[in-house]
Amino acid sequence: MNRVRPPNLSAGVVVVRQAEPGWLFLMLRAYRNWDFPKGLVESGEDPLDAARREVTEETLISDLQFPWGERYYETAPYSRNKVARYYVGETHSKEVTLPVRPELGRPEHHECRWVPYEEALELASPRIAPVLQWAAAQIGITSPHEIPATAEAAPR
Repeated sequence: MNRVRPPNLSAGVVVVRQAEPGWLFLMLRAYRNWDFPKGLVESGEDPLDAARREVTEETLISDLQFPWGERYYETAPYSRNKVARYYVGETHSKEVTLPVRPELGRPEHHECRWVPYEEALELASPRIAPVLQWAAAQIGITSPHEIPATAEAAPR
């Protein structure tokens, strides 16, 4: 499938890790909004490379693996016609650091949490809930039939 890249593309990762109760999802909060690590894809940058870069910049996690491949899920356009593309990545890191961004003088996010799927669904906004549901299906904790068809999932 030959897909045209949206003009305002952000790329991010639904970061997961195995723990005693099962899979945990990394959620980041900026103000009242919970999301996954993501940011704008720079000119000429591969979206998956941008997604990896954003995870490292926002959390200092650098051991991401992509055992489910390079499939991604794109949101419907939002906020000035931006589209967010999310991959699913696994880490073995428990520790998350929210570094101070020099241009902001503070961390980009106010809080981070490792949470099970059900809690992640409670935190998720309507924009990222379908992303979370897709990611859960990718890692095998929900059925692919539970994914809403409002945004587009595409293989790379």
